[in-house]
Amino acid sequence: MTADLPDHSPQGNLRASHAERDAVVDRLREAAAEGRIELDELEARLEVALTAKTHAELAPLTADLPPLVPPVQSPPLVLKGGMHGVSRIGRWSVPSRITAYGGMAGVKMDFTRTQCRLAEIEIEAHGQMAGVTLVVPESWAVDTTGMDPGAGGLSDKTTPDRLAGTPLIRLTGTGGAAGVVVRHPNRWERRKLERNPPQ
Repeated sequence: MTADLPDHSPQGNLRASHAERDAVVDRLREAAAEGRIELDELEARLEVALTAKTHAELAPLTADLPPLVPPVQSPPLVLKGGMHGVSRIGRWSVPSRITAYGGMAGVKMDFTRTQCRLAEIEIEAHGQMAGVTLVVPESWAVDTTGMDPGAGGLSDKTTPDRLAGTPLIRLTGTGGAAGVVVRHPNRWERRKLERNPPQ
C-alpha cells in the first residue's frame, strides 16, 4: 500500500464525502474478492477509509489497484402499447432497463413469475392514453420519487417490505393522460400463484 505517499495537491486537501468513502470501501472489498489484497490488509485499509476526512487520505488506499471498467449498458427493452396493447407476463427475462409507452391500448408488466436476480431495475414509464401497469411480487420494493404523475396520476399500491436479494425498481417517466399503476398481485392473481407457484 502506498499510504506513505501523501497527496499535497489542493485537490487532496478537499474534504471527503460519505459517498466517496463508501466508493473506496466498495473498491477495496472488490479487490480482496479478486485476490489483489489480503484480508488483513483489507481490514487495515478499510479502517483508514472509514475514518478518512480528506481526499489525500483516501487516494493512497486504491492507488495500487486498477480502475474499474464500467459495464457496457445494453439498450433498454422498449414496450409500446400502440393500438393493440403489449404485456409481459409469465416467465420472461427481465433486463436492467425498460422503457414503456402506454399508447392507445396500454402496457402491462407482471413480474410475479420472473426469476430476476438484478439488484435494481430501471423502468421509464409513460402512461399516455391507456396507461402502464406494473405488478410486482410482495417481496420487491419500488422507488417512485423520480416519477411525474402528470394528468393521469401515479397509483403506488406497493409496500416497502423489500426482502434481501430482491430487486428494487426505480420508476421514472410521466403518468400522461391515463397514469401509471404499480401494485402487488390482486386476490385473483394471488389465487393463480397459489395454485401454480412460480418455479
